[in-house]
Amino acid sequence: MSENSPVNGRTPADFWFDPLCPWAWMTSRWMLEVEKVRDVEVRWHVMSLAVLNEDKLDELPEEYRDLLETKAWGPVRVVIAAQQKHGDDIVGPLYTALGTRFHNQGEGPTREAIVGALGDVGLPAELADFADSDAYDAELRASHKEGIDKVGQDVGTPVIAVPGSDGEQIAFFGPVVTPAPKGEEAAKLWDGTLMVASIPGFYEIKRTRTAGPNFE
Repeated sequence: MSENSPVNGRTPADFWFDPLCPWAWMTSRWMLEVEKVRDVEVRWHVMSLAVLNEDKLDELPEEYRDLLETKAWGPVRVVIAAQQKHGDDIVGPLYTALGTRFHNQGEGPTREAIVGALGDVGLPAELADFADSDAYDAELRASHKEGIDKVGQDVGTPVIAVPGSDGEQIAFFGPVVTPAPKGEEAAKLWDGTLMVASIPGFYEIKRTRTAGPNFE
């Protein structure tokens, strides 16, 4: 069975996220809506903004550099530890719990928010200790590399990989959208994503963002 084979009759869509990123959060909420309106199975994976930018910290604005150095490692380390100890199926629910607290409820990536999110999905609070541990950094880097190898280096989070015209996966950064589309709009955006993925040589559509993330 290939990585793109249907799962229980549903089309697989692989999604790489960093819980810290509000734009990845928007896109992930769209993908959950897509699961309701199309025969799609989302498979969740972590990537890391800290890993992505670790070789170019000196080029980044001071505020963003501080965010990456002080806050970005913890959440992804906790998610990868949860995956290693409790299986792949916990990744999506834990991401939802973390993102809801970080973004919708405005708690930010604090230890208290992480502990609360772990409790929300029935995981032990002790997993929060992995925020300051490199015990699973090799697995974190491997998950990050898997997504980046599919899409290339000049991107951020989220990354999604969907079926292309020949059945092989095509990966994109994005789509970047706010607020997360619902219902038929979610379906149309998904159909459009599959359409552009089916065009050999298609790489990018982009415009300047004029609005921030809308978590409603």
